[in-house]
Amino acid sequence: MENVYIAITIIWAFLFIYAVAGSIDFGAGFWAMYYRKRTDTKAASVANRYLSPSWEVTNVFLVLLVVSLVGFFPGAAFSLGTLMIVPFCLVLILLTIRSAFMVYSYSVQKYTDMLVVISGITGLLIPALLVSILPAAIGGFVETIGETQYILVDQLFISPAFYTHLGFGLSTELFLSSLLLSDYAREANSEETYHVYRRNAIILGPITLSFAVAAIFTLIPEAFWMFENMANEWLLFSLSLLAFAIGYSALWWPSKKASVGHPRIAVILIALQFGLASFAYGSAHMPYFLYPDLTIYDAFTNDTMFRSLMIGYGFGMAILIPVFIWFWRLFMKDKRYLRQEEAPH
Repeated sequence: MENVYIAITIIWAFLFIYAVAGSIDFGAGFWAMYYRKRTDTKAASVANRYLSPSWEVTNVFLVLLVVSLVGFFPGAAFSLGTLMIVPFCLVLILLTIRSAFMVYSYSVQKYTDMLVVISGITGLLIPALLVSILPAAIGGFVETIGETQYILVDQLFISPAFYTHLGFGLSTELFLSSLLLSDYAREANSEETYHVYRRNAIILGPITLSFAVAAIFTLIPEAFWMFENMANEWLLFSLSLLAFAIGYSALWWPSKKASVGHPRIAVILIALQFGLASFAYGSAHMPYFLYPDLTIYDAFTNDTMFRSLMIGYGFGMAILIPVFIWFWRLFMKDKRYLRQEEAPH
């Protein structure tokens, strides 16, 4: 494999991990807000319990993604900076506000309710802003005049592809978070909460799949080159659809637990489904960062820097991966934390 494709695969891996972890994290914030006034369910408590230790880890992958993108593809900084400057600056502002309340609200109880609301609102706005970048990168929405690039915001906002991608991003966030929280509730021995999130996942699964199909077909009038490339990735998309079908059906499989469903299997297979689909989408986008002006070859760093970055990331991942695995096992298996009662305010 060429060095440039090794680099772009590493960036895809960081992007995929952040997309899945971020979707679950932001979605949990929304569900905590949605159920905060409900006294007939512990769904808000379970969502808050998940949020408490997870948001810091999620942000690590955002940092790794940005650093690796600039390190491996410095030539893309100008064009991608033009494309992402507004949404990414807004994302950073929202992340700062969200993180500040995450840090201080648990020590200052009077801000706890405000935390839940801010976490829920930013949990919808941040993914929407990030997903808005995708349709803009497929071409037709960036105009180059001399050495200056302009985003054609008016055309972007009337594009069907923009809204189908937006709907897909939001439905994916809520679907993945519902699946993970259903599994988390079962680990916490809260079958009632498990059923709440299982029902949400059952509703959101077909909605997410519908938006995914719509996002593909709305590319035809605006980025037919992308649609043709995606058609060539039919095998990966077919495997993705199969993983979705099996994972979604796992919510009805007989279980030795108190009730029907295998949420852990559903989470794993749906994550695999998104991995296959996102890899196929990214592969269809190659070799362009920004169609038709910027390719990965134009933006790639030199071989010396590439080797240095690979060595650095190798050492870094050798340290981080065991830590993340240990954190996840502790987080999902510590019964004292999972089954704690919600502290009174």
